[in-house]
Amino acid sequence: MTEGGAESCLTGVKVLDLTQFEAGPSCTEALAWMGAEVVKVENPKSGDPGRQINPPPGQDAHYFLQYNANKKSLTVNLKDPRGLELVKQLAVKADVFTENFAPGAIERLGLGADVIRALNPSIIYAQVKGFGAGSPFESNLAFDMIAQACGGTMSVTGEADGPPLKPGPTIGDTGTGMLLAISILGALYRRARTGQGEHLQVAMQDAMLQYIRGAFATQTRTGRAAHRAGSGSVLARNPPMGIFPCKPGGPNDYVYVYTSRANPEHWRRLLGVIGREDLIGDPRYDTPEARLAHDTEVEGMVADWTRQHDKHEAMRIIGAAGIPAGAVLDTSELIADPSFAARGIMQTVQHPTIGPYKMTTWPVRFSGRPAELRPAPLLGQHSDEVLGGWLGLGAEQAGALRRDGVIG
Repeated sequence: MTEGGAESCLTGVKVLDLTQFEAGPSCTEALAWMGAEVVKVENPKSGDPGRQINPPPGQDAHYFLQYNANKKSLTVNLKDPRGLELVKQLAVKADVFTENFAPGAIERLGLGADVIRALNPSIIYAQVKGFGAGSPFESNLAFDMIAQACGGTMSVTGEADGPPLKPGPTIGDTGTGMLLAISILGALYRRARTGQGEHLQVAMQDAMLQYIRGAFATQTRTGRAAHRAGSGSVLARNPPMGIFPCKPGGPNDYVYVYTSRANPEHWRRLLGVIGREDLIGDPRYDTPEARLAHDTEVEGMVADWTRQHDKHEAMRIIGAAGIPAGAVLDTSELIADPSFAARGIMQTVQHPTIGPYKMTTWPVRFSGRPAELRPAPLLGQHSDEVLGGWLGLGAEQAGALRRDGVIG
């Protein structure tokens, strides 16, 4: 890719990545998409635990591949004093240091923010934890579902008369990682002007509040906890809005139809689409308040029409009429959609052990082009390259460290 693509944005930025599973790796992968040299420091024996989440026999897990593209892998025994010293030497050369170990673990290792920032005052030291400093639960472990439970997203997900549900997207993990990545970019921008380093901390619970700001608006307006609204909105109901059944009636044969309170034409156009022009101007349905009072009838007449069409056809017809509509597409439909491959949003990468592997890439296009995709690294694949490039260690020195079990 020529100059100006995504990978040129962070050219020269060195990231020392001590993260695992998803929240931290999502953050550092975003930096890697944009050209940072991300060196993933892993345990020589097992590596990132994400490598072992439902892996094919003798291979890395597909889960790991999704969150670690474009990175390099260096294996270091952090229980060996020489291994710790290696990481400190690398930190002196790094622009960013990231970690998401269990609370207190990085400090017990001797790689806490105070230690690393004393060695490299201009470094951006970034941490992900489950709960924030000062929280009564700051010592607790957390994963995506815990963050979503304690951060409010579950409370506004599900049917109004049903129990709370965990949203399918891993916003507790990846959503937190994206907020940290944005903050790292901000800190790097300031450092370019001032030379000032930074200590960034984000708690997964705290990050969830960012994703339910609309629910807090409802809380403030009503004085009550925001409600679950099924496929509707926690902000307000405005029939018709939600998922409507389509033929042939499979588990994802639905189309989402949305009519906005801010645009009365959506409703009038929809009446034209479903062949009910006779109801245009009818006071029973002409305003959002009137449709709310007759919501069962409104939803029913739309569903009668959508059941006569498959979801793709329904989306095309309704969308062409200037009404927001979206077919409910599952992962198999999305991965097979040729338009994603044509636009580079999904790419096929050649993995050294798995072979051709199709995966999602960074969705932002730079100068009209997608980011370059390189496969997630094998465990320890770049150990010699990193030690040579960052620290100037030769093959003989790296070999001695390997024989002594300091690196893998």
